[in-house]
Amino acid sequence: MNKKLRISLLAPCDTRKKHFRPASFAAVLLFLAACASPPADGGFNDPYEAQNRAVHGDNVALDQFFFGGGGKKGVVPIIPKPIATGVTNFASNLGLPSTVLNSILQVRPKPAAQNTLRFVINSTIGIGGLLDPASRMGIDKVDTDFGETLYVWGAPEGYFIMLPVFGPTTQRDLAGSLVDLVIDPVNVVFSPPENYYAVAASGAARVADRQRFADLVESILYESADGYAQLRLIYIQNRRFQLGVEEDVADPFEDSYGE
Repeated sequence: MNKKLRISLLAPCDTRKKHFRPASFAAVLLFLAACASPPADGGFNDPYEAQNRAVHGDNVALDQFFFGGGGKKGVVPIIPKPIATGVTNFASNLGLPSTVLNSILQVRPKPAAQNTLRFVINSTIGIGGLLDPASRMGIDKVDTDFGETLYVWGAPEGYFIMLPVFGPTTQRDLAGSLVDLVIDPVNVVFSPPENYYAVAASGAARVADRQRFADLVESILYESADGYAQLRLIYIQNRRFQLGVEEDVADPFEDSYGE
């Protein structure tokens, strides 16, 4: 067989294989979530609490090493506010194509159109998303993800999970995060190394957010009588509120700078 033809035939297969693993793992998670018994009203499923607490302890140790807390100083320098804001805006803008796709999958055309318009404005006038003129025009981001898409489609919440480094989630949201990686238009359109910029921006935005909400995070991790239980409660309550399951819950991570 012609060498060029053989390579062209193998390339799509390699691409499918790259996306097949996270998608397959997500399918397994959804199956396990469906098998999980539903929580009592207002409760949660945490059958792996002992393991989750151990992971949480490791996460707290990492957080303390990098960012400080509990009377210790971290190794990560404070990011100046203008730079932190630009990085956060850039990462948020790169995430908009995925939110548009999920809004379409949820049959919600209005948020899809609004996020599309926001993406166009911030990608052009906002210099690639570093600035956020769309918000000043009243075109706010309507956030969503494939975890919410799964909820709309009827997938159960599943068990509560504490992930290394990434923190609290559920089986449904973990499956949604894996699928988001596969279907994200940024990852589909761009290939390595270009799409690594999106990953780097997302990581930098998490660092900026950790520093911006330092008082709140440290009050949960280092000052609560039971930081694990407090973090679990806050995550579950706010996630259910985002999905419209819970009554109004104050968002502890609301941007105190109004940006």
